Amino acid sequence: MISQQRLLRTEIPGPRSVELHARKTAAVAPGVGTTLPVYIERAGGGILVDADGNQLIDFGSGIAVVSVGNAAPRVVAAVQAQVADFTHTCFMITPYEEYVAVCEKLNALTPGRQSKRSALFNSGAEAVENAVKIARSYTGRAAVVAFDHAYHGRTNLTMSLTAKNMPYKHRFGPFAGEIYRAPMAYPYRWPTDDCADEAFAAFTDLVHTQIGEANTAAVILEPIQGEGGFIVPAPGFVARVAEWCRANDILFIADEIQTGFCRTGDWFASTHEGVEPDLIVTAKGIAGGLPLGGVTGHAAIMDAVHVGGLGGTYGGNPVACAAALAAIDTMQAEDLAGAARRIESIMKPRLQALAEKYDVVGDVRGRGAMLAIELVQPGGKTPDPVLTAAVSSACHREGLVTLTAGTYGNVLRFLPPLVIGDALLSEGLDILDAAFAGAA
Repeated sequence: MISQQRLLRTEIPGPRSVELHARKTAAVAPGVGTTLPVYIERAGGGILVDADGNQLIDFGSGIAVVSVGNAAPRVVAAVQAQVADFTHTCFMITPYEEYVAVCEKLNALTPGRQSKRSALFNSGAEAVENAVKIARSYTGRAAVVAFDHAYHGRTNLTMSLTAKNMPYKHRFGPFAGEIYRAPMAYPYRWPTDDCADEAFAAFTDLVHTQIGEANTAAVILEPIQGEGGFIVPAPGFVARVAEWCRANDILFIADEIQTGFCRTGDWFASTHEGVEPDLIVTAKGIAGGLPLGGVTGHAAIMDAVHVGGLGGTYGGNPVACAAALAAIDTMQAEDLAGAARRIESIMKPRLQALAEKYDVVGDVRGRGAMLAIELVQPGGKTPDPVLTAAVSSACHREGLVTLTAGTYGNVLRFLPPLVIGDALLSEGLDILDAAFAGAA
């Protein structure tokens, strides 16, 4: 059991991590970047233990992946048992119960009471790709609409859906066709107070004039945008988009890869919006750190794809499925949706206090344990990515793992494990406050 306390034995990074990073530089393609070059040997709760024995507070969760912790007891036991039984057969060749059980859980937990089916894949990007395939097969249409500031993955199709050029799209084109982009209802940066109404009008006008409703297979939207900067759409926008899609026989795909599995205080962020997506894509927090993604949707939609049209060699690997079942059990047994709301109740007032103290904090936003602050130059809304990087680096030096995000690189995002203790949360926020005092 790892003690739940921050402990700095060396500078960050320490000498052993520096040595390992030199090996990484020599052996690993430089395109695979590193936010904080400390090399982890053990982790659990809200603590990461590096190769030099430093214990760092984790406000990143592997980008919202280890919500149940890095070594959750139920997940560890389930994985150990499954590895001892068998590691792989390929579900498409000789299937196994674990895959079926995960699909049953997804069908029961995702929003909507209608009959549903699911399919499993290796990652969030794969899940998005397959959701688009399913939507095109069901509707017989090609066009897909995404939004400004969206992030949906790094494959060719998902890069096409992703809005941000650097580092995700730069010099990697040409990209997939029949992808269109609409304005996002981004309250902090919308030029008027009528954000939801005006963004919705711009969206529907774009579809009608540039694509045609009858040519549009699907609209894909993150209920809270992730890499784009934890943008919470203006109230009512998500529900109006979903209703409009239904009225026009267009599928509404909710990308819940980062928002799903209790992260925002509900099992899925769509629930908060009162939305029942036609298709919902999941990954990240689903399996306690093992690679797994899923697509869940109305049975009639999922049934539209011909036999053999979905799948993949490793999709729904039995070890990952065992981990997912145990992670979901942990979320239910420990009420991690409630834990996310508790984390918000501790963190958000502290972040709002920072905004009152420092005029460079332009916006505080998010929900549950998915929170962010947007940093700007004093006296306006000009993004300040340099200050953002400086504050994050100051946190890193003091043993707090923080992540940046945003189209302009000026957002600090916070994704602590849902099992983190209150004392670590408070200590991490103290470190953040001190980082602002030194950098702002």
